[in-house]
Amino acid sequence: MNPVLAEYGPVNCLNVTGVGEPGGAEHTAAIGALYAVAARMGGPLEGQWFVEDDRPPLTVPRQEWRWHLLLPLAAAPEPGAAERAREAARASGAAVDRVRVVTFTEGECVEVVHVGPFSQEHVSLAVMEAFMAERGLVANGLHHEVYLTALDDPQPRTVLRQPVRPA
Repeated sequence: MNPVLAEYGPVNCLNVTGVGEPGGAEHTAAIGALYAVAARMGGPLEGQWFVEDDRPPLTVPRQEWRWHLLLPLAAAPEPGAAERAREAARASGAAVDRVRVVTFTEGECVEVVHVGPFSQEHVSLAVMEAFMAERGLVANGLHHEVYLTALDDPQPRTVLRQPVRPA
């Protein structure tokens, strides 16, 4: 588990934003809505995580965590494509009106592949923080995760990514 620096330019994604613990009802419903709309449009599930609190993020109760769930798109969709996908997915019963298209740029990032349960990500995050400190870097955006395996995989692999800037 060795962190690396990487650069990320504009990314087009389908997005659902919400509040609640990972795997909770709200989070699970949002994933369903994303996949219902993205059945013909999106890539692997990703998430950006944050808290609106002065405490260190990992000390905030999980039910207060905020997130953006993302499914990357190969390119900006044609006008009306997301609306058509939402309408086609409406019969699924998922809250498809929550899904929207967003574009964001993270720029320079520190990232590492975490292998193991989500509950142990704090170990990989500490390695990333040390890497950043050694290079005089500080966080410059939301914590970002790319889920390389299914969320219920017993040995998940997750890219942990943190946008950075010089201190």
